[in-house]
Amino acid sequence: MITWQVAADGPLLRLDTRLSHALVHPDRASELLADLGNIQVAVPVLVVVLLYVGRRGRATGLDRWWLPPLAAAVLMALVPAIVVPLKELIARGGTPAVPPGTGYYPSGHTATAMIAYGASALVLLPWLRTVYARRGVVVICALLVAGVSFGLVRRGYHWPLDVVASWCLGTVLLASLRLFLGRFRSDPSGLQPK
Repeated sequence: MITWQVAADGPLLRLDTRLSHALVHPDRASELLADLGNIQVAVPVLVVVLLYVGRRGRATGLDRWWLPPLAAAVLMALVPAIVVPLKELIARGGTPAVPPGTGYYPSGHTATAMIAYGASALVLLPWLRTVYARRGVVVICALLVAGVSFGLVRRGYHWPLDVVASWCLGTVLLASLRLFLGRFRSDPSGLQPK
């Protein structure tokens, strides 16, 4: 629905414009928050977590220790494969705070942050021993994605709907990863750490 509204210049865009004008206030903090969604920041976090999870899985003798890291890496690779064609197809212009151009919808930074931090959390959760540790990882992930999202809109890099569309995309992708990993964790020879 959001994509249709953006592509068809629907009434939701008026609300998007008003909300953007109310929220845009470029400052150093919003720029730093937005930078947490850069590939150079988010993807190395994911890589470190995937290496850790892979190493732990292999050390404990799991049959398919490589599956969670591989699935998360494939999911991260899907982000540009989905987002870039959408940017080209929709060709939405940027906010008044950015140079003229198109390709702002959906937000690649938000999608990158959501998948990198979210996939990190999903593959790391089974290895955490306490409920508090698992909750902490989920909260940190949510705060990182919220921070990136707020920073992008506050700085004026993206319209609010650009960010919301990436939340929707990220939710579908992360839910798919969770279902995929859950399927193998329930398998007796599967991925449950000992």
